[in-house]
Order: sequence, then C-alpha cells, then structure tokens
Amino acid sequence: MTFYGTRYTTRSMRLNPFTSKVPRVIQNSAPDDRMRCVNRTRVKLSRAVIFRRLMLTALAPCLAACAVGPNYRTPQISLRPFHNIAKTESSSPPSKDEAFWWKSFHDPELDKIEARVLTQNLDLKAAFARVLQGRAIARSAAAQMLPTLDFSPQVSATRLSEEGLIGHIVREIPHFNRDYREYNVGGVASWELDIAGGLRRAHEAARDEFQAAEADRDGARLSMAAEAADTYFRIRGDQARLSIATDIFTANQKIFALTQQRRNREVTDERDLSSATAIVEASRQSVIEVEKDEELQLNRLDVLMGTQPGTYAGELRIFAQLPQAPSPVMTLQPLETLRHRPDVIASERHLAASNARIGEALANYYPKISLQGALGFESMSPHQLFTAPGFQPTATGALRWRIFDFGKISSDVSRARGRYAEALASYQSVMLRATEDVEDAFFHFSQTRRAVASQMHNVEALHHAADLTWQSYKMGALPFNDALQSNISLLNAQDRLTSMQAEEDRAAVECFRALGGGWQT
Repeated sequence: MTFYGTRYTTRSMRLNPFTSKVPRVIQNSAPDDRMRCVNRTRVKLSRAVIFRRLMLTALAPCLAACAVGPNYRTPQISLRPFHNIAKTESSSPPSKDEAFWWKSFHDPELDKIEARVLTQNLDLKAAFARVLQGRAIARSAAAQMLPTLDFSPQVSATRLSEEGLIGHIVREIPHFNRDYREYNVGGVASWELDIAGGLRRAHEAARDEFQAAEADRDGARLSMAAEAADTYFRIRGDQARLSIATDIFTANQKIFALTQQRRNREVTDERDLSSATAIVEASRQSVIEVEKDEELQLNRLDVLMGTQPGTYAGELRIFAQLPQAPSPVMTLQPLETLRHRPDVIASERHLAASNARIGEALANYYPKISLQGALGFESMSPHQLFTAPGFQPTATGALRWRIFDFGKISSDVSRARGRYAEALASYQSVMLRATEDVEDAFFHFSQTRRAVASQMHNVEALHHAADLTWQSYKMGALPFNDALQSNISLLNAQDRLTSMQAEEDRAAVECFRALGGGWQT
C-alpha cells in the first residue's frame, strides 16, 4: 500500500512539477510514508528548477541576439609624423573639390581626359562589376537569417503496378482502377534560428568584403586617373622636347654645313668633318627617340580612355605648355593622411571580414535549430482540392548538433584564426608601405622642384651668354660656329628644363596618389 501511494504521489508531482504544496494523498498517508514522499517531492522540485535554469541558459544567446567569436576592433598603429612633407611648400591653392584632384593643374585638356577615363576605362568597369558581386553576396548572407517560403504546386499521374505489394492486394477488388491522379498545392516555410550567431557573423564578413570591394574600386579609379595624368604630362613634355630637339638638329646641320665648306677650302681636316657628322646623327637620334616615346604615350592614353589607339591622338597633337605643378593638401599626421588611401581601407576591411569568419567557425560548436512548416491542400480530384478535408498542415522542428567530427570544427577555427593573423600582418604591411609611398613621393617632389629652380637659373645664365655671343658674332669678334655652339648649349639646357618640369608635374601626381587622391570612401 505504501508503494502504491508513492507511485500515485509521484504521478501527482509530475503533473505539478513547480508547485511547493504537498498533495493530499501525502497528507493522508502514514508518517513514514509521508516523510519519504516529501523528500521525493523536494528532489523532483529541485530537478525541475535545475532543468528550467539550464533551458534559460541555453536559450540566453538566442534571446539576447549574441554572436560567438571576438568582436572586431580596428588595430591601433602608432606612426611618427612625416618628415619629408615639411620640405614641400604650397605654391598654389588646391582644388576646392578634393575628389577631382587633377583640377589643381588648371588644364582643360587634362580635365577632359580624366572624364573620359572615369567613364570609359575597361578596368574600372571590371572593378564596378566586382562591387556589384560583393553587394549581391552581402545581400545573400543577410537573407540567410530570414525565413524562406517555397511555393510548389504539383500534379502527378500514376499507374499502379499490379505485381507490387499494394497492387497485388487491391487488384482483386472489383472495379479497381490502376490509374489515378493526385493534386497538391501548398507552400513550405523554413527558418534556421541563429542561436550562436554564425549567420550574423557570415553576414558581417560578407558586408566587410563588400566594403573592401568598394575600396578596391576607388583604388582602381585613383590608379587609372593618376596613370592618365602621368601619361598626359609625359606627352606634353615630349612635345616640348621634340620642338627643342628639332631646333638642336637644325643648328647641328648648320654647323655641319659650315664644317664641310671649311673642309672643301682645306681650312680644316677630315676629323672635324667626322665629328660634325656624328653630332648631327646624334641629334637626329634624339628626335627619333622623343617621337617614339610620344607615340607610345599617345597609344597608352587612348587605351586608358577605353578606345583603340589613335582615336584621340589628333586632339593631343596640338601643342600646349606644361601646367604649373601644384602642391597637394598635406598634413604631418600619418593616420589622418593614410585613412584616405583606398588600399589601406580595403586591407582593414579584409581584416574585419577575417575576424568575423572566426565567429562563423566557432558557431559550429553550438546546436542549430531549424523550424519548418507547410500549409497546403492535397486531393485526388481537383474539385475537392481546396476544401476542409483536403487541408494538410505540417510543422517540423529539428535540432542538429555536431557532437564528434574528428576535430573538423577545431581545424576550421584554427584556420580562421590563422587567416586573421595573416590579414593583420598584411594590414600592418600595407600601412608601412603607404608611409613609404608618401615619404618617397614628397621627397621626390621637393627634390624635383629644387632641381627645376636650379635649372631655370642655368637656362637664364646660358641665355644671357648666348645673347652676348651673338652680339660678338655680329660685331665680327667671334665666328659663326661659336655662336651656333652657344645656341646649342642653350637649347640643351632648355631641353633638360622641360624634362624636369614634366617630371615635377608627374611627381605632384605621385603625391596625390600617395595621399589617396582625396577619394571619399
């Protein structure tokens, strides 16, 4: 009897696991039985409380919408102020719109070229296509966190085999029809509960990769624009040098003609004539080399503008002076300067994505819960399809937890952490290379500007000397050959000055590129 009362009490407790009251059957039992039943009640209540706390603990990540894995923080890198930027003084005000840095040169032809490059360059179109791919991947990762609804109406026609298990049984039934059709109309909704936050981490990684693709696109825009400006200044420099090289070739031809006349009069020997011939041919080779480089740069610029070589060459054949090289907007603070560089932004976004991949890998340690529901109608006749008897709802809940996998999850986590370490080292390396680019670009720019100033003084001195030489020639104090040699020296100095001025413009372009070009990313 005591045993039976205990069984009955246990059932009562199962019906009320969280109550603190003692059932009546225990109160009506004997004292010993009552004590044993009370102890069992306490055990059951403590188990229920523990079970409830465990369930709350397990569901806490889901309810709080937490995600496993480390939360990303941008690495702190300390850099000393730039030391070569201070050597460059601003000579002209910068463009008001820093996104169009080439407008600081105040060259309408350059503005036209840059507009064509940004709209027609094929490499930029490929970069934009990669951005579209990254945006689509990020949207797909975000959609993974939302329910999915599939609508799948079906109509099937079946001919039942009489030799099968079912057909062998029912074929003896009178008027049995082997042919039948089945109509099924319904939708299935499925949703994976992101308890550990693996899907959220995957979405974070895809979003960061999309932002990196945007930065790579801006980097491609900056590179193409800088390369187009560099090519344009080389063309203008070649055109100015070609004019000077032609004048030098003409002057050397005059010296050769005078030397040949003197040789015919036997005033000079064969050695002087051979030297004059070599000088003429050397000047001819200089003209050919400049023409060759000009043609190569014209073809390159047409390709940058997304057209066949020779399309816009006619426009650039018109000679124009080299513009005055501006000084980029600069600061001594490296972090403030480098944050505009697209390659630094892209590297940092790749680092953030690799950090999110760690959480995505860690989420595989935790269980995954999937919910699935189906609402539909099924009938053998289309007239009875959308009726109450044909209504067929289904609900399913599934738990998937990888308990043992021979260390596959651990390997995935280790690989994700290794990729993060690699991305961190790559980010730090990109930052160092960026500082190197800035220092080299501004040092080159400052040294080129100093060389241009020095060469301008040299040209002024040679110009003054050439004027005095020609005055002496007109007065009969010096021969014509000496006057031509003085003029050739002046032309050679002007040729070097033109090359330096083109290099100064190209160095300014390199400074804009090193600073990130002012692209707003």
